[in-house]
Amino acid sequence: MVESVLPGESATARAAHASLKGDRRGLRRLWPFLGPAFIAAVAYVDPGNFATNIAGGARYGYMLLWVILTANLMAMLIQSMSAKLGIATGKNLPEVCRERFPRAVTLFLWVQAEIIAMATDLAEFIGAALALNLLFGIPLFPAGLLTAVAAFGILELQRRGFRPLEAAIAAFVGVIVLSFAFQMFYAQPEADRILAGLFTPQFAGTDSVLLAAGILGATVMPHVIYLHSALTQRRVVGRNDEERKKIFRFELVDVIIAMAIAGTINASMLIMAAALFNAEGLTGVGDIDLAFEALGEQVGGFSATIFGVALLASGFSSSSVGTLSGQVVMQGFINRRIPLWLRRLITMTPALVVLAIGLNPSRSLVISQVVLSFGIPFALIPLLIFCRNRNIMGALVNRRLTTAVAAVVVALIVCLNVFLLYRTFFG
Repeated sequence: MVESVLPGESATARAAHASLKGDRRGLRRLWPFLGPAFIAAVAYVDPGNFATNIAGGARYGYMLLWVILTANLMAMLIQSMSAKLGIATGKNLPEVCRERFPRAVTLFLWVQAEIIAMATDLAEFIGAALALNLLFGIPLFPAGLLTAVAAFGILELQRRGFRPLEAAIAAFVGVIVLSFAFQMFYAQPEADRILAGLFTPQFAGTDSVLLAAGILGATVMPHVIYLHSALTQRRVVGRNDEERKKIFRFELVDVIIAMAIAGTINASMLIMAAALFNAEGLTGVGDIDLAFEALGEQVGGFSATIFGVALLASGFSSSSVGTLSGQVVMQGFINRRIPLWLRRLITMTPALVVLAIGLNPSRSLVISQVVLSFGIPFALIPLLIFCRNRNIMGALVNRRLTTAVAAVVVALIVCLNVFLLYRTFFG
């Protein structure tokens, strides 16, 4: 059961049921339901997003902001469906797959999900290790070991229940928000160009299309689709259809707030790069380490340090979330569980090997995103199939319009990832 990953809290459950009965008003009514989407949102501001957003801003200025907006709207839809599945069924997505699909299919889904978990850890570990290297000059392999220690420490919070872990993750997200708010203050971007970039879809040649596909295709992370359904499946249990509908409405607000914050962070990354790098002709700043150096030269050492702190917060938090996702995947698909520390050790090993042999960190980040692309259809398609099935979802079944929009989004994301894989291997 996922309760061994994220134990429930009786106080939160009591407050939630008081809200459902109408005994609480205003923000107090919403408060018990906030949290799951903030944990999921960390995947949308992981180190891989740093690389793609900064590259987009440095090369094309504000032009691809509309891509980030579109990707964020897609994320809201998909994460809300994942949360709804957990609320409606009391099960997470891998568990429903195990019940509904043949065993051979379930085993295949589990194997690919475990590979995805390792690729996820690769990106997040490398990002945190790179941040420690840039901030303190620590060699990458020792920095990776320090990242492992920090991730274990964050995961220890889950022993105390939902709220401490959610608070820690929210704090990391807050650090990232403040860091890029500071960068925006110094960048002084042009408001009219921001608005034009947000609401005027356009490209500038094949390379911009490819980069846009990278931003869109890498938006939805397979592991966080699995995890979000687990975070809502037993957090607050509805006793009837009416309560489950109310719970979902509250969780939908959680998703909108968390995804809006993640989208704002991603847009801020691109805007910063557009205002500080593209405007100065530094269109080749695409790697994270180059962005760190360029910030130091353009704005000053303090600005570069703030950027490094944001990257560190991103790596630490997203790495911990990746481990929780891996636990949900194993328990759900094959009904097996291993100690959390052992799972952490297994999934971090490839990242530590990459750091130990000295591979290029930014190149390794790109490779990890390619591997992640393979797993996206195997999470999105089952989610869509289940959410449109009334026998599974009951009163929370998708409306026809929701299913139609979701089908278009899923098809678009899958096609974009196939395109990215084709360009990577044959392009």
